[in-house]
Amino acid sequence: MPLRSHEAHELNELLMGCVNTINTMGMFIKQAQDPELKGILQSQLAAHIQDYNVKVEWAQSGQSSQQFQVPPMPAKMAGTPKPPQQVEPNPNGTSFDDRGIATAYLLGLKAQGKNYASAAFEADEPQLRQFLEDAFEMCSHHAFQVAGWMRKNGYYPGDQASSTYLQDLSQTYAAVRQPAGVQ
Repeated sequence: MPLRSHEAHELNELLMGCVNTINTMGMFIKQAQDPELKGILQSQLAAHIQDYNVKVEWAQSGQSSQQFQVPPMPAKMAGTPKPPQQVEPNPNGTSFDDRGIATAYLLGLKAQGKNYASAAFEADEPQLRQFLEDAFEMCSHHAFQVAGWMRKNGYYPGDQASSTYLQDLSQTYAAVRQPAGVQ
């Protein structure tokens, strides 16, 4: 079945995002100094290439014979995070340091993930919708791993919620019982 016009437009935007991601990842892998960050980028690149190739197949034939393999959710980073490290933008920069690489990649994953979710809501073709949902899940899993590396290194602060707030939250909402006949 041919793509509908809105699906084709969404696919074009998503393909441009893939080209950007793959191109920048190639550069980031060469520039990364931290072996763990470099390993994360190298391990995630294959999924982005497969994602791109599935989209190319959709663009060329209006369908795909490939089953996109969603990477598993990575384990949470262990260890005590470093204290937050101050950052100052550098408008004269000529390359990225590890923090800049991780930040750019994480923000790209978040943006692309939102684009996948939005496109999935608009997809009329069930197989395309499922692929877009899977691609969103890939971005979510990849972002989880990158954010964990950033937190561990003090580049992505995230304090625990205070006990007062958590108590207020738990007292604000009550569970609702399922009405009879609703499953």
